[in-house]
Amino acid sequence: MAIELAEKAKELGLKYFLISYTDLFGSQRAKLVPASAITRMQKDGAGFAGFATWLDMSPADSDMFAVPDPASLTPLPWKKDVGWLASDLYMDGQKVEQGPRNILKRVMEQAVQAGFQMKSGVECEFFLTLPDGTEISDKLDTAAKPCYDAGALMRRYDVITEICDSMLELGWGAYQNDHEDANGQFEMNWNYDDALITADRHVFFKFMAKSIAEKHGLRATFMPKPFLGLTGSGCHSHVSLWKGEENLFEDEAGELGVSALGYNFIGGVIQHADALAAITNPTVNSYKRINAPRTISGATWAPNTVTYSGNNRTHMIRIPEPGRFEMRLADGAVNPYLLQASILAAGLDGIAKKISPGKRLDINMYIDGHTVTNAKRLPLNLLDALRALEASATLTSILGQSFVSAYTKLKHGEWNAYAAHLSEWERLVTLDC
Repeated sequence: MAIELAEKAKELGLKYFLISYTDLFGSQRAKLVPASAITRMQKDGAGFAGFATWLDMSPADSDMFAVPDPASLTPLPWKKDVGWLASDLYMDGQKVEQGPRNILKRVMEQAVQAGFQMKSGVECEFFLTLPDGTEISDKLDTAAKPCYDAGALMRRYDVITEICDSMLELGWGAYQNDHEDANGQFEMNWNYDDALITADRHVFFKFMAKSIAEKHGLRATFMPKPFLGLTGSGCHSHVSLWKGEENLFEDEAGELGVSALGYNFIGGVIQHADALAAITNPTVNSYKRINAPRTISGATWAPNTVTYSGNNRTHMIRIPEPGRFEMRLADGAVNPYLLQASILAAGLDGIAKKISPGKRLDINMYIDGHTVTNAKRLPLNLLDALRALEASATLTSILGQSFVSAYTKLKHGEWNAYAAHLSEWERLVTLDC
């Protein structure tokens, strides 16, 4: 039975709807629509000028319409008379091919045709800072090894529990919250689900964390590396493929309890990792996390080499238990829809071509990584990652030429803006050369 949003508004006491979409840079865009107008918006969508956001469009293009997905309806726990809606983008009656949610749905359909459903969960790390973002918000949070610090966690009890209570209220299955490895850094976990549901919730979680932090006079930032001496913020993704109620990655006879199909999926992710980095690590700042020197805690917890292992957090891919793997490459700036789409695209290619991931490594990559001579290094910067994505005919084919062209064009613009920036480091090093 179709969900009528006008009826839902009456049932839930909603006065407004926030019709939202996510652009290529992961920025959330929205229009606030009164409940009295939602019937027409549900049918036709809310109109936007695509060029005004991070999409590869021009001012001459037609109106772009964000058509809400009623199944994504989420009342804002901190403003209960507003209902948030994820949307699919259309222009001139056709789906916008570079729309991130459209891309994920298209890749998921390819998976369905092959008999697969991807389920995933994400671990979103973020910092709570002062409003200007220059310092962490807790001046007492100074330990050299602050991970799981009970005192620092409880000093932010009001913010963390309001976010967690909101997830519980929404039925996400929130199950733990902790202080992470950097001073001022936190992580909050909820149950895994279908990849589209996880992506929608990922988008909403970032919006919610920022909104609730702001309500408390703080700032939540998902910037990958806001403080050079501290561990960066990752966004680890846990992945499995299913057919109905059967986990296709699980095999009691397989190494570490993972099936041959699962290893082929991992093989695809490993083969395409350098190109994937352009999506999973989408900013100039991202490469200060994955290629960082040791932090004050003793480890960066981020990969720099394309390797996989068992329950070993020093590798790009970790197999913590039978039936799933953890992809540790992505960071807090990743676009939630493109994260899921890119992992699935690489994995589907690995399955189709029966790509082997090679031999598992069980060494500590932070100590003995220099002994590994046959593994690819991750890109050193955004430019190298973009070039790898542009050179990947496979990912371009699966994710779509329209998307890859639009994304790399806009990201090259970001890189060029960075390259045109004169830093204080350059002055210090070269002023007297």
